[in-house]
Amino acid sequence: MAKPDCFELHDGSIVNILYEDRGVLAIDKPAGWMLGPDDGDHVDRSLHRALVDSIEAGDWWARSRNLKFLRFVHRLDAPTTGVLLFSKSQGAMPALSRVFAERTVKKAYLAVTDGVPRLGEWVCHEPLGPDLVEHGKHRVDHSPEGKPAETGFRVLGSREGRALVLALPITGRTHQIRLHLAHAGCPVAGDILYGRKDFHGLALRAFRLEYPDPFLRRPTLIIAPTEGFCRRYGYDPLLVPEEFRNRPRRPVSAAESPVEKSGGPVRAKAHPQGKPASAPSQPNRVVKKPTQRPAGERPADGAGGQHSAAPKQ
Repeated sequence: MAKPDCFELHDGSIVNILYEDRGVLAIDKPAGWMLGPDDGDHVDRSLHRALVDSIEAGDWWARSRNLKFLRFVHRLDAPTTGVLLFSKSQGAMPALSRVFAERTVKKAYLAVTDGVPRLGEWVCHEPLGPDLVEHGKHRVDHSPEGKPAETGFRVLGSREGRALVLALPITGRTHQIRLHLAHAGCPVAGDILYGRKDFHGLALRAFRLEYPDPFLRRPTLIIAPTEGFCRRYGYDPLLVPEEFRNRPRRPVSAAESPVEKSGGPVRAKAHPQGKPASAPSQPNRVVKKPTQRPAGERPADGAGGQHSAAPKQ
């Protein structure tokens, strides 16, 4: 019998499994789930606790894989959706954590912003640190304690005072994308910490993760769907550059195949603006000297555009 490609959380949320090999499992994290009690006091919304309980209960999705252990190797904020990677063994944790700590991981996010950025493409280098006044928040910090941070951004389209933005974090500071967009005057829509509170849900999705597998000795690429996110906010999914939303065309070995499909159903009108942006020559690197052009304008061909471990976006 094929392994299920999804499972259900106790609140009825359906979680899709995006990728699996002998050492890891990646899911499409739903919004509203924290990764552990250290993220807050509402332990009933701890995704890690829910997964452990499901494994211990012998639920079929876990039993069919003979899962005994599952632990996240990087973080996403509770309201952020998208690719979240787990180790399937305690012994693999150090090597996987080291990959993220060494900044050899490439990540891509989609965000919808309140306001349209002044530039169509730019790189933010503002250092970040914890907010000393409000617990749980961070801030741009130019003091000696501020940590270097770098994020590349590209506006893919705009409508009704908002923009669809591609975010490429080079470093991985806590709340980095959210803070850098807020610093640009265009916070992520629905960001109750750094933006306005009149929008339902944080419009931020981690849709692409690529890392060098320390055991299989090859790059591993995991992509979450972007069509639903784009359409929810009224954007044409084709605005996302093809090189980011599609897997490279090359033979796929059995060891790197996505999770087997069970064939069962998974429970769980666009107003396009602009044109699909040209993809950079290297999918997750950003040109250090961005072109000064109006927001939403298509970049010239060849215009270019990674994320580490524990910090969250």
